[in-house]
Amino acid sequence: MGGEKHSHDHGHHHGATGHGHFHGADNKLRFLLVIILNLIITIAEYIGGILSGSLALISDAGHNLSDVMSLILGYTGEKVSEKKSANYTFGLKRFEVFIALINALTLLAIGVYIFYEAVVRFHNPTTVNLSIMLPIAVVGLFGNVISIFVLHGVRGSNLNLKAAFLHLVFDAVSSVGVILAAVFIYFTSFYWIDIVVSFIIGIMIIWSSFGILKESFRIFLQGVPGHIDPSEVYNVISEVPGVLSIHGLHVWSINSREVFLSCHICVDPDNERNSDEIIQMVNMVLLKQFNIGHTTLQIELGDFCKGTGSSCCNSI
Repeated sequence: MGGEKHSHDHGHHHGATGHGHFHGADNKLRFLLVIILNLIITIAEYIGGILSGSLALISDAGHNLSDVMSLILGYTGEKVSEKKSANYTFGLKRFEVFIALINALTLLAIGVYIFYEAVVRFHNPTTVNLSIMLPIAVVGLFGNVISIFVLHGVRGSNLNLKAAFLHLVFDAVSSVGVILAAVFIYFTSFYWIDIVVSFIIGIMIIWSSFGILKESFRIFLQGVPGHIDPSEVYNVISEVPGVLSIHGLHVWSINSREVFLSCHICVDPDNERNSDEIIQMVNMVLLKQFNIGHTTLQIELGDFCKGTGSSCCNSI
């Protein structure tokens, strides 16, 4: 019964919205449509911002550019993560997280640039041509809303799609802000409102990047997924019949979906169940309560570590 026993149920549990969302003509068409829409919006808003003198419009164009990058790089990252290599036993699944990290850092850089431009404009205020600013902002909002509906059903599939969807939502909100700014300027001639809206868009851009950055760093540093409490996992395994104690518990993930667990389990020598039965019960409860489908479990029975006087290697 001693030695290392591995879970026989190492299936991938990605749910109904996993890698399959990137397969098939329909899904490719979805991404192509969203990329084209956001590319058109980005060009239109940037040109419109230059011609109208609206920093808010240029800021929105910068956010839309990050959407285009997120979608293109996210799709590329997902396709690369599916590839297998003999030199990478986990595959290239963390490439998805790497791309998400690049996208979040890009968002952060754009937000900082917007703050810088807003400060410059505040000291050197300029007038804004509303006849250009308002129609372009409306076009931007319309394109963002269409993109949100296109990606709404797959937004929770992985970290890249989550990042892309968040970008689109904040773009829609910032487009509304630009439209409101144009309306206020029209009635008040307070052109500084354009700068204020730019600051708000910059804050939203930076804030939206922090969540993705935090999650990316957690995965790279092999932290416990946010929805899992290690102490709860410990207690659940300890309550399995035949288990005396556990140690060496590690819970981590290699991407935004797949959670892994390894631990040493000290079993009761007088327990009638064999090691395979205990492993099967542990796997069953982990999958049911935490959706953990990748486990490596070591069963320890008797004087497993010779000369320690204990049935378990608690020092490991």
